[in-house]
Amino acid sequence: MTPKFEWPLSPHGGAVAPAAGATSASRAAPGSRAPSVLIAGDCMLDVYLEGAVHRISPEAPVPVLHLRQQSHRAGGAANVALNLSTLDCPCTVTGVVGDDSAGEQLAALLDRPGIHQHLIRSDEVNTTQKIRLVSQRQQLLRMDVEDPLPEACVQSFNALARDLAHRHRWVLVSDYGKGALRDVQALIGAWRHQPCRVLVDPKRPDLQAYRGAWLLKPNLSEMRAAVGHWTDEKDLCERVAGLQRSLEIDHILLTRGEAGMTLFSREGLSLHVPALAREVYDVSGAGDTVLAALTCFLVRGETLEDAVRAANRAAGLVVQKFGTASVTLEEMGMAA
Repeated sequence: MTPKFEWPLSPHGGAVAPAAGATSASRAAPGSRAPSVLIAGDCMLDVYLEGAVHRISPEAPVPVLHLRQQSHRAGGAANVALNLSTLDCPCTVTGVVGDDSAGEQLAALLDRPGIHQHLIRSDEVNTTQKIRLVSQRQQLLRMDVEDPLPEACVQSFNALARDLAHRHRWVLVSDYGKGALRDVQALIGAWRHQPCRVLVDPKRPDLQAYRGAWLLKPNLSEMRAAVGHWTDEKDLCERVAGLQRSLEIDHILLTRGEAGMTLFSREGLSLHVPALAREVYDVSGAGDTVLAALTCFLVRGETLEDAVRAANRAAGLVVQKFGTASVTLEEMGMAA
């Protein structure tokens, strides 16, 4: 059994599943609308330990951080859910977390209107965490806490994700390579026979695992790993078209950092939207915001092209914030 990692901080609220194997803990905020969006993937807790550095340790040539405050934020699939909630788009989120204080904290962060939680809780794993030590909003060090997921947890997740997809129009796959989506190809294959569209934020270099999705949202490094280096935009278009045919994917939304994002469609249509951010402060979780905003506006009935423009606008706002963050419809200048 994996040794438990418990960060020595006071845990906060949240429901705890019985500490015996893997169980499903379901929670929904009262009075929230029925969601049409399901998020399935790697749920994580982002921990920020912020302070000031005034000296170097006499024990080793490393800075000494004088801790002043700590904060917890939802990461991965949980951050996609939080972004959708902030955009007033009800959703369901499922993933695997530990039966520990970090899992309690993550459940508490997701305990807000519009988010329906269906989390697999297991006492055999630690909740995945990214713990960042920060001085003057500059990262000094990141410590990751993560465990390989037992097969029983993955199978419980697969069964729950298949069942939940029946009730949703949109399925978002948030893959951070932490193990919940070990069988993602089988899941997408099952979802293709249901009346839902699958949008994927990929992590693994082999994109074949996402064959059959409706939309794939890679970044530049993920695209290069899949198709190699391209010489110009024409070469890129040809390589992406070949990838779409190979993977049977209708749309690829390539996020390109400071160059904005480009939508490629199998019909031959493409759209490029330049980045809007005047100053990039922190890109942590920006991909989660793009996926959430894109889906939110599709749910609202916008065309895919207009949803991409809205997602680009959301990305331009969120990268100007520190840490894993979200944006509101009001910030985007949109009506709720």
